[in-house]
Amino acid sequence: MSIVGKETKKRLIKDYRDYVSPYKTDVFESYGMDFIMGQREGCTITDITGRKKLINCHSNGGVFNLGHRHPRIVSALKNAVETTDIGNHHFISQQRAELARKLALLTPGDLNYSIFGVSGGEAIDLALKLARGITQRNDIICTIGGYHGHTGLALAAGDAQYRDPFGVYIPGFTYVPFNDIEALKNKLGKRTAAVILETVQATAGIIIPSKEYIQEVRRLCDENGTLLIMDEVQTGLGRTGKFWGFEHFDIIPDMLVSGKGLSGGIYPMSVTMIREPYIKFFKEHPFIHVSTYGGSELGCPVSLEVLKITSNPAFLKHVNNMTALFKEGFEDLLKAFPGLLRSYSQLGLMQGLHFRNPDHGPLFTKVAYDVGLWAIYANNDTRSVQILPPLIIEPEEVKSVIKMMHRACRKLPLYNFLVKTDKFIKKISGKS
Repeated sequence: MSIVGKETKKRLIKDYRDYVSPYKTDVFESYGMDFIMGQREGCTITDITGRKKLINCHSNGGVFNLGHRHPRIVSALKNAVETTDIGNHHFISQQRAELARKLALLTPGDLNYSIFGVSGGEAIDLALKLARGITQRNDIICTIGGYHGHTGLALAAGDAQYRDPFGVYIPGFTYVPFNDIEALKNKLGKRTAAVILETVQATAGIIIPSKEYIQEVRRLCDENGTLLIMDEVQTGLGRTGKFWGFEHFDIIPDMLVSGKGLSGGIYPMSVTMIREPYIKFFKEHPFIHVSTYGGSELGCPVSLEVLKITSNPAFLKHVNNMTALFKEGFEDLLKAFPGLLRSYSQLGLMQGLHFRNPDHGPLFTKVAYDVGLWAIYANNDTRSVQILPPLIIEPEEVKSVIKMMHRACRKLPLYNFLVKTDKFIKKISGKS
């Protein structure tokens, strides 16, 4: 992508304001964050003018697990374009069959069937409607602070701040605190179709549940004939140091949802995986669910290459080695800034940095941006910042990130944004 001058950038910003969103543009300009992605490669993104470079430690929630424009992923898409197109969901597909077989081989238990979609929200919608169809029950239990996407049932399953502005209310959804087994026990019963959980709550601030909690959720679901849906849109494909996040907890869900990283950052893909017994639902309804672009024959080779890379034991070993380096860096940060920071959370490279002041998450996002680091605060807990680097990050880049975090924390008290923070939070989160 060629570098453009200041005037061209101004015109692009004006076009974005006039034809996409004047309100988002206002926020970006007000806070000096009018970044337009130009060159992108590996762990870095560069503004379209070439004047600002960022290490990407958000990765769009895990979309860029393999960094930007990974050569093997780009090559997979180029090769697919040479020989195929999107395909047609009315036919049996070689590409879907190959990808589904690989997913089944890589996934513990009998999660052997894959139904492909385009987005995580679409895949969550399918899991929830399937749970109701399979069990012939209506009730869904979700967690407070959860995030599952912005489409119908996925939106209903998420936190109230995403539903309420749209007036979304779908009967049958109940919300309980995450990692609180007693709260779940009080709500789960013989009318519950499914419990849906993020393996790690991301938008709530990288909240990692206890192993005992997840195992007890599994037991209670079994006891009540309730299906357990694990949302691994962000935690899957090596992000936590294991191929699937749920493998840390020694359980098998009834349904598993993945997306984001399955795209390789190149072609949108998602999947809803279901256990073998539940495929019988489709015996009488084999065509009851379709997705025109889901499992595109262009996207399947991309996702297959993602699986080959991320399931390699050497790749997962690298993730765990980088996890150890970040852990050292976080410990140093906590020692250096005890008045600012209260803790950190980490499961592989699913990481959160937690401040004492709820204003400091948004402020850190801005200060970190200014020093060359892209890390976004958690929308459901503004005390927390999500640290989700590409899984291909190298030791020297980890060291650079930690140094930038030190610089940002030193600068944080000096930034005179505290009077604007509340307005900033409301604009960014869509609460205004």
